[in-house]
Amino acid sequence: MKMNDELEFEFGRQVTREFSSALLYRQLAVDLDLRDLPGMASWMRTHADEEVAHADRLIAHLNSRGNRAVIGEITVPSVKADTVTEIFEIALDGEREISAAIRELYRLSQEQGDIDSRPVIDWFVAEQIEEEATVSGIIGQLKMVNEDGAGLLRMDATLGSGA
Repeated sequence: MKMNDELEFEFGRQVTREFSSALLYRQLAVDLDLRDLPGMASWMRTHADEEVAHADRLIAHLNSRGNRAVIGEITVPSVKADTVTEIFEIALDGEREISAAIRELYRLSQEQGDIDSRPVIDWFVAEQIEEEATVSGIIGQLKMVNEDGAGLLRMDATLGSGA
């Protein structure tokens, strides 16, 4: 069943947000590469790829229902971080913004009685809980090592291994 124009538009806005999030993660990867932390940079690039996959998932949902995703203007916020912890805090802020937008999409689809969107939105709600918890955990560990070189290198190796 085709969704109405308002819901289609909001799904399109979420597609744009996911692509924007991917670019944010890419920018953070650049900053980590410049700090000689290739494992953390790789982790950020992997997450950038996941954000593109999220956009693709939303596009597939729209297409399967006979709707059309319109990708809006994508802007990458200017980011500046003095510490590795701040880099990951920027990532967490981005995830929280995505989570809030997903919850609004959920509310709108519920308000409109669009039960066909429920499975994809439920998946995103669960995914965002996981994403926020993962980045929060990394921040907690970064605070424990307190920007100590040996601790950062251990975390860099761990995040670079995909663990």
